[in-house]
Amino acid sequence: MLWTISVIAIAQRWRVLHLTWPAFFLSFVAWFSLVPFASTIGRSLSLGAQQIQTLLICNVALTIPARIAVGMLVDRFGPKRVYSALLLAVAAPCVMCALASSYWQLVIARLLVSCVGAGFVVGIRLVGEWFDSREIGWAEGVYGGLGNFGMVGATFGLPLLALLFSPENGWRWAIGISGVLCAIYGVIFYLNVDDAPQGTEFRKPRRRGALEVCSRGDLLGLVFMQAPMVLCMGILAWKLAEVKLLSPVAAYGIYAALAALLAYQIAKIIRVNLPAWRNEPVEPDDRYSFSQVAILCLCYVVTFGGELAVESMLPAYFETMFGISVAAAGMMGAGFAFASLIARPLGGLLGDKYGRKPVIIISLLGATAGLGAIGLINERWPLWGAMAVVVIAGFFLMAGNGATFSIAPLIRKPITGQIAGLIGAYGSVGSVMFLFILSLAGPGVFFVSLTAVSAVALGCCFLIREPGRSAVKPARPSRIEMIDETIPAPAM
Repeated sequence: MLWTISVIAIAQRWRVLHLTWPAFFLSFVAWFSLVPFASTIGRSLSLGAQQIQTLLICNVALTIPARIAVGMLVDRFGPKRVYSALLLAVAAPCVMCALASSYWQLVIARLLVSCVGAGFVVGIRLVGEWFDSREIGWAEGVYGGLGNFGMVGATFGLPLLALLFSPENGWRWAIGISGVLCAIYGVIFYLNVDDAPQGTEFRKPRRRGALEVCSRGDLLGLVFMQAPMVLCMGILAWKLAEVKLLSPVAAYGIYAALAALLAYQIAKIIRVNLPAWRNEPVEPDDRYSFSQVAILCLCYVVTFGGELAVESMLPAYFETMFGISVAAAGMMGAGFAFASLIARPLGGLLGDKYGRKPVIIISLLGATAGLGAIGLINERWPLWGAMAVVVIAGFFLMAGNGATFSIAPLIRKPITGQIAGLIGAYGSVGSVMFLFILSLAGPGVFFVSLTAVSAVALGCCFLIREPGRSAVKPARPSRIEMIDETIPAPAM
């Protein structure tokens, strides 16, 4: 009888996983539907290089606040409702982008589409509810790896889809269809997924409005980490003013509004965490180390933010460097996504089996070398050599992604959405900052900066402490596992 129940539980959780990763896959297709058509859209609407680069920043900018907000929503309302709503909502801006006839319409559409990148956070919480610590890295890696493969659907599949239509409007049809597919799957997802296994409580945070921390030092760290996210919004406003889409007066108005937003966010964080400011005792089940979250944020700046930035610029970069077609350049640029199909699940699996800390260190070491090598590619390289370097660098970056999110769901379950949201937001911070450097200084400085930040993240990885491991049985409420191994997990 117990064996039968166990088999059913295993089948149920893998069913949920295989319903969740297609949601992330389609999110990625819609999110990056602009990337393979950047040059085509530029020619179609007579856009300059700075305007196209600004569009690429718009394509990731609002993912930052969206991931924070969606992380709070998923902890409060559950993954089923939040992911379904997000997939349904993205259809409208995708269609708006497809019908755009002016630059400002494209900017607004891509800002709205960028919010769908927050769907990643929802899946992290959902998969964390259905899988225990013995296989969480593998499950999150499968979710992220197959979901990230949506980049292939965007950079390689959408140009092929566009060939079915007229050369002038093929990109419009492809982008519009990506949004419609998201909406259809949003309904399918809602009808077939539950927030947690039957008999398991979906635990919610005690306080709402901000991430809960455990000490005064953690509180100061969380406050400090708000500034880079708001700064990225300021960079976006500055870029829009640079391409004359915002007047100087409007840009300064946005800067003032962002400063007020930062002050409001800090006040809310302090209000939610007054017990931490007073250094009041924390229940063992509620205690965790925020410094470890901060390290994971820095790792994700490189492993996801760097990936996103390179994937955003690589197709057009290779198209110009090697004089190849949009489809061929898209396929080369999709090398990172091809790597993610294997590397991200493998990184999570190896983290579960041999330890998460060594896997992250090895992944960042390989990523640092790989990013430096991509920066050395020039027109004299053979295409196969350039493609090989991209795939190898992508492999190590994606393995780092998998190892990072074999840790994140184990920190503190009731706030997993918010923790994943903060880590995910910093991935988008990285992509905005790196793309900003690209727009200012060109590809050479871009790749040097990426390599340098990756080296810093590698050094910080040595400070990671392994999360505890417990033999949690499937289909039963899981205990919280602390990332700070100095705090023992409660007995089962």
